[in-house]
Amino acid sequence: MNGSDYDGIEWRVSAGLTPYPEALAEMEARAAAIREGTAGELIWLLEHPPLYTAGTSAVAGELLSPTRFPVYRAGRGGRYTYHGPGQRVGYVLLDLEKRGRDVRRFVHALEGWVIATLGELGIAARSEEGRVGIWVGHGAAEAKIGAIGVRVRRWVTLHGFALNVSPDLSHFGGIVPCGLPDFAVTSLSALGHPADMAAVDAALHANLPAFTASLMQCTEKP
Repeated sequence: MNGSDYDGIEWRVSAGLTPYPEALAEMEARAAAIREGTAGELIWLLEHPPLYTAGTSAVAGELLSPTRFPVYRAGRGGRYTYHGPGQRVGYVLLDLEKRGRDVRRFVHALEGWVIATLGELGIAARSEEGRVGIWVGHGAAEAKIGAIGVRVRRWVTLHGFALNVSPDLSHFGGIVPCGLPDFAVTSLSALGHPADMAAVDAALHANLPAFTASLMQCTEKP
């Protein structure tokens, strides 16, 4: 689906497993180029080898197995997160200078995009006030299926979301995911909705117009 751009945004899908330092360096360089006007916006879908990332609010005690997988400082908001095979990571590099200088609206729109994508795949998901991430189920069945973590530099966004498609959920046991010890982590596969990455990417692409449109919606009430 590479080259299927929309609204001036490059849509890139990387095959295989992309090393995290390589992705981080690419993001940093692309964000700077977007701000300088020498490159266009980018949505980059990929998978990483097994690793943990620490956000700017990471608490040392929430890294339970510090030698299990490599640990990287991410520079994004949030706490510890796992990335690995079977998880669709979406790096969203947009210019909020032209899409509305509203970080809160951007995060809300990003959540809505992932939720709409899951709905298209047959899963009812939602955000929860006071909790980061994308959630499914209720009561004892409540679990987190996706993480949101962003950074905004000079009104250009970096990082984005991670959606659990079919990862090894035991790998989350090395951290307290996003600092929420009382909630389980789940995936499309664990919920009985097997979907390959191509299907997930197609659903993300189908809901891209609504996502970009929501960035421009005025949040002020008359």
